[in-house]
Amino acid sequence: MSHMIDHPLRQSSANELHARPFPTVAAPARAAFFAYKCADDETGRDEVADRAHLWRLLDMYDVAHPDGEATHFFGQLGSVWVKWECHTEFVSYTAILDDLGNVPFDGSEFDIFPAEWLADLPGLTLSSTSLRIEPDLETESIKGKLSDWFVSESLAVSRVLDNAAVIAGDYRMDGNGHLRFAVFVPPSTGRRRVGRIVQRLNEIEVYKTMSMLGLIRARALSLQLNLIDADMSELVAALADDQISAEDNLHALLRLSAKLEHHSARVAYRFAASKAYSAILAQRIEVLRERQFEGRQTFREFMMRRFDPAMRTVQALDARLQDLIARAIRTGDLLRTRVDVERQGQSQELLTSMNLRADVQLQLQKTVEGLSVVAISYYATGLVLYVLAPVAAMFDLPKGILTACVVPVVVGLVYLALRRIRRHMPR
Repeated sequence: MSHMIDHPLRQSSANELHARPFPTVAAPARAAFFAYKCADDETGRDEVADRAHLWRLLDMYDVAHPDGEATHFFGQLGSVWVKWECHTEFVSYTAILDDLGNVPFDGSEFDIFPAEWLADLPGLTLSSTSLRIEPDLETESIKGKLSDWFVSESLAVSRVLDNAAVIAGDYRMDGNGHLRFAVFVPPSTGRRRVGRIVQRLNEIEVYKTMSMLGLIRARALSLQLNLIDADMSELVAALADDQISAEDNLHALLRLSAKLEHHSARVAYRFAASKAYSAILAQRIEVLRERQFEGRQTFREFMMRRFDPAMRTVQALDARLQDLIARAIRTGDLLRTRVDVERQGQSQELLTSMNLRADVQLQLQKTVEGLSVVAISYYATGLVLYVLAPVAAMFDLPKGILTACVVPVVVGLVYLALRRIRRHMPR
């Protein structure tokens, strides 16, 4: 067998598919999950700061550090399993405890993360959830717990993965600032499947939150677009007003176009990210294969009622922004056409004026030439008379007759000479 040379990225690309394994969770258990995002960076993270903060947590529990370029860690800190993941825009931590604690959803599952360490996170918290995994599939028992733990009006409940579990949550923050989810599983559901369900719930929550960032940006953009839309409408209406210069309108349009491009540059990434995150969210819900539990709304139905309208708002604002940019381009074409027409009219007027001046100059030139003939003839006649005076005296010819004879000849010769000179002048 011949030796093949691997592409330098072959190993890393193959390993990437297995870089984030699902946790294994056995009921009864609790889980704490939170994700944070750098507030100052729109499109990324400070990877050095994120890893340094994880190293600090590991040092508190005397746990060895993973590889210096790691984007994933799953290990035991004391008696708690902790999972750390780096994503494009955010970092997430999941802590898994193998007990149910004393009081449901009291927030004690977050105690694995020291308060001073949480206060120094290199970013701002996006989402935090408390999960409770119980070995229970008795319908009446589950209904009683749901009534005690969640707000009925917004509660979403469903059977998932072919009745492998019942999941529930109301997407409301509790007194500790966490969202609460419950997972009820029978003994037949394996630990890996429970781990996948827990991770899917956390992913649904964080991707929902990341998608909603686009809605916040869209609402702020809507006010700006309202102002630009009004200015654009006034500018288009002014196209029919001959009292306003097209060039002035064009300059105003350029200012509006600059604002639109500025807004587009600021929101393009966030709107595209919201679209991508919402698609991932839909896929995460799809793989749960939900079925209704006692007529309650499923997670898909909850998202359809509460989340999908928000995403449609983002899409509508994005479409409106692109429409305004397209309108600005069309209006710019109209204004440039009008400016060209105005300039052509000005050029035509200038040419007409130049033709008139040329005609006047020609008339003046002819007049000057006529006067020149007279002036030159006058001086030439005087010279000729001086020259012919002795001859006139010899023949006793009166000066008047001599002058009458000389003048026509001199004038004719001067006229012919000037005409010859003008004919040979470059035109």
